[in-house]
Amino acid sequence: MGDIDAALTERAKPVDLLHAGPSVLAAFLASLVEFVEALTVVLAVGATRGWRSALGGSALGLLVLLLLVAVLGPLLTRIPLHAVQLGVGALLLLFGMRWLRKAILRSAGVIALHDEDALYHRQRHTLGAAPAAVGWDALAVTTAFKITMIEGIEVVFIVIAVGAAGRGLLLPASLGALAALALVILLGFALRRPVSMIPENALKFIVGVLLCAFGTFWIGEGAAIVWPGGDVSLVALGIGFLVVALGTVSLCRRSVAGVVR
Repeated sequence: MGDIDAALTERAKPVDLLHAGPSVLAAFLASLVEFVEALTVVLAVGATRGWRSALGGSALGLLVLLLLVAVLGPLLTRIPLHAVQLGVGALLLLFGMRWLRKAILRSAGVIALHDEDALYHRQRHTLGAAPAAVGWDALAVTTAFKITMIEGIEVVFIVIAVGAAGRGLLLPASLGALAALALVILLGFALRRPVSMIPENALKFIVGVLLCAFGTFWIGEGAAIVWPGGDVSLVALGIGFLVVALGTVSLCRRSVAGVVR
């Protein structure tokens, strides 16, 4: 009972800005990248098949995602805190390494940069080849729903992972994701075109570093490691991952240059 009471007391502590700030930032930036990718497809669906069906499919997808957060978030609070921190930390670290690996390869020129404009035109061409529909367009609704769910599932995972691994962080992480969603929706309505001015690869690079830092920190917390400076260690971990990632980019560039020669 003592361990359970201690965990509950730990989760009940108020959240300060220093503790919540990195969580909000990580959730905001990660969500921004995913929502921009979803927006590109939704805009292509709306411009090609009709806005009512496109927005309807997206709204349905967002509703399902909100229900997932509402159901899964509280369930995780019933699991012992250290177990959550270990499990979530490992998943966040793996997730961050996947993002960081792609961002490093793109920065080094090994793989092509993600092109939202090209994706937009490919989607319009594919959707335009299908027969027109009367009333609600099943193809448009399904396409918008699927892209919202595919990109949104990653957002939900990050929000729940960041929020469940520490005391009172689910709300700040959710607010960060909702802020990113609001920004992308506003840009979508204002521009009616892919949001290609956002440096997506740079964002993925930063998010990869943040998720790796968070994952390592939560693994340490779950293993009862006492981090020097407490939450401030997140900054040091982030700087460490950033330095290693930038060094890896430099090595990859040299390798690519050597192959070209």
